Amino acid sequence: MLDHLGIQVADPEASAVFYDAVLATLGHRRMLQYGPVIGYGSDHPRFWISPSETGDPARESHVAFAAADRAMVGAFFAAAVAAGAEVLHEPRVWPEYHEHYYGAFVRDPDGNNVEAVSHAPA
Repeated sequence: MLDHLGIQVADPEASAVFYDAVLATLGHRRMLQYGPVIGYGSDHPRFWISPSETGDPARESHVAFAAADRAMVGAFFAAAVAAGAEVLHEPRVWPEYHEHYYGAFVRDPDGNNVEAVSHAPA
């Protein structure tokens, strides 16, 4: 549905360290960088981080990244925890969404709710 998404971050370097680690587990990499603006993806940049320009506190965003399988969700979660992310929800099935919804939720360095989700059966 989305072509790309960008979020603003307070500390681009800290956020880049976090997203470099967690997105690598899902098959994505840093593809483009223009100064402090960084685009991640596998075929073209679909997720962007850039410095906050408003001066106001950021509002929490929720970003869910697709994982091919449950092992990828686990790898994402492990990388996020190793990067110091706050754990919101450990990897598990969320039957309230659908029977195969398997996701893990963490907070990035700016407090955003970041998820990896697989919709594949176990």
